Amino acid sequence: MKTFIEEFKAFAMKGNVIDLAVAVVIGAAFGKIVSSLVDNIITPLIGLLMGGVNFSGLAYSVGNAELTYGVFIQSIIDFTIVALVIFLVVRTINKLDKKQAEAPAEEKPAEPSEEVKLLREIRDGLRR
Repeated sequence: MKTFIEEFKAFAMKGNVIDLAVAVVIGAAFGKIVSSLVDNIITPLIGLLMGGVNFSGLAYSVGNAELTYGVFIQSIIDFTIVALVIFLVVRTINKLDKKQAEAPAEEKPAEPSEEVKLLREIRDGLRR
């Protein structure tokens, strides 16, 4: 009977778990890059197009509460960009897979005809 630690070790060392952990770390780093792109480049450009509006500063006060809907708008833009990039990456990978599937496999040389086999036997017999 396996101990708890042995079972956990077997679970943690499976390829899928390790792949998932790597994907989470890379995804977090990629998220920071996209957030920076949105915060520092795209949002200011959209703000310029809309007459100098800064989304992150948009807020509405109700009593003592402040509703920062500009941050929400910025999050929607961030999500849209991430979704677009993921779509483009998956689309590119699918196209590459499709091209590889369509690529003709290396053709095996055709079996020589009976006449060629017979001629080879005669040639090999004459060499002896």
